[in-house]
Amino acid sequence: MNNSIAMKRFEIVVDEEKLNELIALLGEAGVRGYTFIKNTGGLGSRGERRPDGLFLQEENAMVILACQQEQAQKLVAVLRPKLKEFGGMCLISDCLWVEGPAVSY
Repeated sequence: MNNSIAMKRFEIVVDEEKLNELIALLGEAGVRGYTFIKNTGGLGSRGERRPDGLFLQEENAMVILACQQEQAQKLVAVLRPKLKEFGGMCLISDCLWVEGPAVSY
């Protein structure tokens, strides 16, 4: 594809209470750009998480970022020891960054 850069896309879901710790780890790994979405829910190893629950609100947060292969390896090395503590998941896939504004990778 013209005007695109091969990258790795990370989608990381954690308990919302762990979001700041995750963001600190991203900084340790040298990540320079990401997007986070709070108040997410779903079904996983910790059961159903419902941010709109009437009695017990259990909220997740999702972080999305794209980086080059070398950066992805650094990030995995930093994330792996903490993932079980964070309670969530990390998905990595190939993607293309469409060139436009300055990229933050």
